[in-house]
Amino acid sequence: MPSRSKVIAVALLAAALASSAFAAESSGPKITDFTLSNGLELVVIPDHRAPVVTHMIWYKVGAADEMPGKSGLAHFLEHLMFKGTANNPAGKFSQVVSRIGGQENAFTSNDYTGYFQRVPSDQLKTVMEFEADRMTGLQLTDAVVLPERDVILEERNQRMENNPRARLSEQIEAALFLNHPYGKPVIGWRHEMEGLTRDDAIGFYRRFYGPNNAVVVIAGDIEPEQAKKLAEETYGKLQPHATIAPRQRPQEPPPAAVRSLTLADARVEMPSLQRDYLVPSFRTAKPGESAALEVLSNILGSGSNSRLYRALVVDKAVAVSAGAWYDSSAFDMSKFGVYGAPREGVTLPQVEAAIDAVIAEVIAKGITAEELDRVKTRLIADAVYAQDNQATMARWYGSALTTGASVKDVQRWPERIRAVTPQEVQDAARIWLDKRRSVTGYLIKDTSPQAERRS
Repeated sequence: MPSRSKVIAVALLAAALASSAFAAESSGPKITDFTLSNGLELVVIPDHRAPVVTHMIWYKVGAADEMPGKSGLAHFLEHLMFKGTANNPAGKFSQVVSRIGGQENAFTSNDYTGYFQRVPSDQLKTVMEFEADRMTGLQLTDAVVLPERDVILEERNQRMENNPRARLSEQIEAALFLNHPYGKPVIGWRHEMEGLTRDDAIGFYRRFYGPNNAVVVIAGDIEPEQAKKLAEETYGKLQPHATIAPRQRPQEPPPAAVRSLTLADARVEMPSLQRDYLVPSFRTAKPGESAALEVLSNILGSGSNSRLYRALVVDKAVAVSAGAWYDSSAFDMSKFGVYGAPREGVTLPQVEAAIDAVIAEVIAKGITAEELDRVKTRLIADAVYAQDNQATMARWYGSALTTGASVKDVQRWPERIRAVTPQEVQDAARIWLDKRRSVTGYLIKDTSPQAERRS
């Protein structure tokens, strides 16, 4: 099954999307979108309940934009962005954020790389100055690059090699994407990470980091015009990047075969099944398709009233967990997942057969009006609560705008959810939940003598 963090992240993005849109429709904050003369996009989400702001800068570059043979480079550069500039030596930015009582971090995905700070609102310009400085002023030497390469290699050990479920997901993605770079892990393949150099990092940085390839999202105690003024005083001084080109990645051929794999690991305590389908993202979907997939994933596998949970856990008692998820946020094609973990004495093929039966029933008979209304109501209601978290709202706008959506697309999400019909959900299941579009992975315990020696 997918990691719990992945399932939560998908749910949070959906809720955040709905929340911001719901807010725009009702009495919530007015979202403002600016574009500076150098091409930098600025989104402002006012929230005056506390004198705090979340400042995020998102670059439209991720692991899927790396050159062949350089997997892990986007994430490596994320680490190296903290190594300092001529104006601000390594560690100074973090020291200032800590001294003013703030928080900071960064993240990399297939499609974007982000850096954020949560600070008192009167310190917003301070962090904007630091980010503007390292957007073009990063300085790297082998003395800082090579030790940091060891850091990301150890991170891979912790996140992937020592995590059987993460290894299963990695193998499934590699099998699902035959041609697209989404098939390689964001953190990178170890043998390629070991060869990353200072020149690789600098070349990637100079190619992709610039104001016209970035989105700044500010949520919190700030007015739009004030935020724009600060952005112009900091980011606005930077020259646009002359070599930013439209994203053109290798695309997937039509899927032709059902694929499956088994990963055995001595550390597995409970076997599990995970299946990922190749499906459209919001950007690549036809009108209405992404919203229908969102509703379908909730009907199939979100919560104890979902079809998979009721059928596998409650009615048939063949699983201890079962669910589904859909990630609409991708620049190219995306994934729809189902998963389950068997009860003691039940085999993974039995769990898979039960999952297939639930999906087949939706394809053959569709869904009920009551199911559809319940899911729509819950998605919109959950949105109200998500408004309490300014960072969540900032994350949604950043991820949406770096994967091909617009502010208006975000704001109109509830309209698209409300417009979904039972027939559209049934069609989504019939068209996209074709096993030829999927990879099914079994995670089992390795009980071989060799495994015992390795463990």
